[in-house]
Amino acid sequence: MLNMSKQELDKTYFVSFCIEQFKKHRGITGKEAAELLYSADICDYLNDNYEILHTQSRQWIIEEIEERLKLAESK
Repeated sequence: MLNMSKQELDKTYFVSFCIEQFKKHRGITGKEAAELLYSADICDYLNDNYEILHTQSRQWIIEEIEERLKLAESK
């Protein structure tokens, strides 16, 4: 982490925040939440769209994650 730029570090913290909030929302462990979000490529989505997403509310982000999970599961 020492060699990360401020923006890379901000994105990492944001993805961690999203995983933690999703964990609480679902009532699952952090490991389960991370595995679910990484397996559906949602962490990449969160990272790639950080500029827009980090300005949204926690609830909006949770809803976005749930919607993306539904899409990933239907494929």
